[in-house]
Formats: sequence, structure tokens, C-alpha cells
Amino acid sequence: MTLIGAIICAVTLHAGPAPAQSGWELVMVEQRGCVYCIRWHADVGPEYPITPEGRFAPLRVVDLRALPDDLTLTRRPIFTPTFILTRDGQEIGRMEGYPGEDFFWGLLGRLLAQGDADWATQPVGG
Repeated sequence: MTLIGAIICAVTLHAGPAPAQSGWELVMVEQRGCVYCIRWHADVGPEYPITPEGRFAPLRVVDLRALPDDLTLTRRPIFTPTFILTRDGQEIGRMEGYPGEDFFWGLLGRLLAQGDADWATQPVGG
């Protein structure tokens, strides 16, 4: 096992059981061939579910051209990736584009803090 694999395994075991479903989701809108979507999946995707952010707002990936009917959005996404924070299917806020891993975590933290005052007291991952 590599060092990185061991760290991910240890973090996963330390994280404990998943919290009860809170109604929060991070919806990633993507489309086939999106270079920035592919980059996000390589940079962030593997670690997202085991971070505090990922446990608070689990990821749901949807296609730009086949948006699910159970989402109520303020406007239709145009750019991919677009990350939409939802609670019980209602859009709370969004980030358009992927500026790289370092910026992603900070922007996501701000989005989560705007959506839920309790999030502001959570540790930052990434």
C-alpha cells in the first residue's frame, strides 16, 4: 500500500459512520468531454466523499442536458462544471467553473457557510 493509500484509508476509518441524511447535496453539473470536469474528478473527486464537506453535502453528478426533475434551480446551468449547493432539492447557491483544487476548497467553504450558519464552525478539509 502506498503512503497516500494508507493516509486515505486511515482518514476513512477515522471519519466514522456517515451522518444522517441532512438534505444537503453538492450537485455537480457536467457534460461529456468537459476538460475541467475531468480535471475536477482527478484532483478532488477521490477525496471529496471523505472530507467534512463531502460528508456534510454528498456529491451528486448530473448531466447538463438531462437535469433531474427533483431539483429546483434559480436558473439553468450554462457552464460545466457548475457546482450547485442544494438543500432538499432547492438551490442555495452555486459555483461556476473549476479554477483548480486550491481555489475550489475555499470557494466551497464560503458557499457552505452562506448556506448553513452551522457549517461556519466545521473544520475545513481539502
